[in-house]
Amino acid sequence: MAQYVLETDGQVCPFPLVEAGAAIEKLNLGDELTINFDCTQATDALPRWAAESGYPVTHFDRVGDAHWTITVQKV
Repeated sequence: MAQYVLETDGQVCPFPLVEAGAAIEKLNLGDELTINFDCTQATDALPRWAAESGYPVTHFDRVGDAHWTITVQKV
């Protein structure tokens, strides 16, 4: 299992979600993608996308006043 990080700080929604979708397509099954973001709307959009796509969320945390990180696994 490999781990990848996608930095989307400074991008407004829906771009963190669009980039996450494109990035996870390139991963192998079992790999994890960590998305760092500061778009408030993505706190809803990214977990919803993961659930609807069948990607388990293995980590989701607020790491600053307006900064979050979420890790999803490709299965």
